[in-house]
Amino acid sequence: MSETSPTNLTRRTFIKASGLATAMPALASSRAIRTAFYGVAHSHFPGKLRTIQEMDEFQLVGICEPTQSVLDKHPTLSAVPFLTESELLNSTEIDLIVVESDVPDLLRYAHRSVEAGKWVHMDKPPGDDIERFEQMLGQAASNNRIVQMGYKWRYHPAMSTAIKLAREGWLGHVYMVRSTLNKPLTSQQRLALARYQGGIMFIEGCHMLDRTLDLLGKPQDVRSWIRHDGITQDGLADNNLAILAYEDALAEIYIAALQPNGNLYRTFEILGSTGTATVRPYFPAPYKVSVDLKEAAGPYRRGQQVLELGNPPGPPFVGDFTDLAKIIRGQMAPNYTAEFDLITHRTLLKICKVGT
Repeated sequence: MSETSPTNLTRRTFIKASGLATAMPALASSRAIRTAFYGVAHSHFPGKLRTIQEMDEFQLVGICEPTQSVLDKHPTLSAVPFLTESELLNSTEIDLIVVESDVPDLLRYAHRSVEAGKWVHMDKPPGDDIERFEQMLGQAASNNRIVQMGYKWRYHPAMSTAIKLAREGWLGHVYMVRSTLNKPLTSQQRLALARYQGGIMFIEGCHMLDRTLDLLGKPQDVRSWIRHDGITQDGLADNNLAILAYEDALAEIYIAALQPNGNLYRTFEILGSTGTATVRPYFPAPYKVSVDLKEAAGPYRRGQQVLELGNPPGPPFVGDFTDLAKIIRGQMAPNYTAEFDLITHRTLLKICKVGT
């Protein structure tokens, strides 16, 4: 396993990367974190709105969506207070802004929120302007704030369990991580994704890259094949493969929009010299991990076994926002530093050949 694993990275560089360890002003735990949404077009918005509404740690102040045609697609939001951009960014009553806009607007909206001195949760992927992304993260640190990235699987019980098996050494020397995320798309969805360099790798591959780097760290080399192989003539990069090379391991990320019932075949697999851990499929719950060990390790017996993890409690993004509430209140350091988020996004852009 690489010496630049993000577990060590987070501990070693927390003060340098975020500047939060001594300077972060803690929000009193006696009141809810006043929260607003900036944009509602992202596919994760409904789940995150529900999460904020159901968690006692947060108080929903309102929603800002600058584009009326987007609002028209969400008639159920009529009962939620609406804010102008000026009200959103200039209000001293708002602690946290959750950015859930369409992908091309994510970085711009998040940067405005950081400039306004807010805590920010930003959905993925964070655009194609790496310089602005880095500038925004640096400015957040200067403000004693953070930008929490919304990579969906960071708190996935089965993936977290598989990664823990590897980190504890129970799989032996990890020499390969393989992930597959295939998502069948409608013609309308294909056209929407075709505007991005990297296509479905850019939109969905970022999730699996984030999980891979969480275990293995920054790769030494990155190779990718970004292809349009489907019969639909829309130009979407719909058949994509990335290979990450490390000193003593490889990682494979395959993302396509072609497989019928592709959701059933999504796989995250960690291969080690003494065992294998496999998550397939990722959802729906109840979650499980298939483990095959050469010898007994930790609490697990030799041979094949399935770890039944059940259903996670609470709304869909409760893990992300539970941690964020603790960070805002000064009760914990972020699990993922700005440095790690930069490494992840730089690697994604390289995979997708952005700027080449």
